[in-house]
Amino acid sequence: MTNVNVPGASLYVERAGAGPPLLFVNGSGSALADGLRPATLPVSRHFDVASWDHRGLGESSSDDVPVTMADFAADALAVADSLGWQAFSVFGVSFGGMVAQELAVTAPSRVVRLVLGCTSAGGDGGSSYPLHERPSPEVMAGIVDTRPEVAGSLLELFGARPTPKEPGYERQLQARRAHDVWDRLPRVTAPTLVQAGRFDGIAPPDNSRRIASRIPGARLETYDGGHAFYFQDERAWADAVAFLQEV
Repeated sequence: MTNVNVPGASLYVERAGAGPPLLFVNGSGSALADGLRPATLPVSRHFDVASWDHRGLGESSSDDVPVTMADFAADALAVADSLGWQAFSVFGVSFGGMVAQELAVTAPSRVVRLVLGCTSAGGDGGSSYPLHERPSPEVMAGIVDTRPEVAGSLLELFGARPTPKEPGYERQLQARRAHDVWDRLPRVTAPTLVQAGRFDGIAPPDNSRRIASRIPGARLETYDGGHAFYFQDERAWADAVAFLQEV
């Protein structure tokens, strides 16, 4: 674990595993302590994985200046630079997938392979659910998985979820609100796998279809689950690992 200083913030970074370098980019309001530490991810069995708390969340600090998706992508590059990684793969989930898209169009020559999970491009590619409206636990459960029987089982989980750290979460939501990489997606040069959950109400599967249609040569896979399909369909992690290992 280490800290990486960037303009306006200090980023808390963890690293685990061995193999080719991989940046794993977490979602909205998530901190490593919530359970997606590199050491706990299936990809760390095959890759040298680095992940970090987004600025103002978890153990990362931030100043009072609003930030954009370009700032979050610059954070990812700063983490890679701090590790001496000139070229690396990127795996972004939800908000992390938005950051990953911004990174892949900003510095395409540095991204070797790209996985985009349950995310959106914005603009004509479709936007994710407006989480800046701060949905209630009942609404949140119903958009994480649109199947009523599954949403009902999630309600207690979301009612007990700790509130993300402020004002870091609010700044993240505002950057997410303005996210639009649609017109720039053809700049992505890395082989790309787009993964979607069939019952995802936050990043609807049609948004993933549009992303895959816009990135040259991208592959689209859809899974039996909602926004948390990585924990609902065992094929999802396996497909991501196999794709990232392709030469």
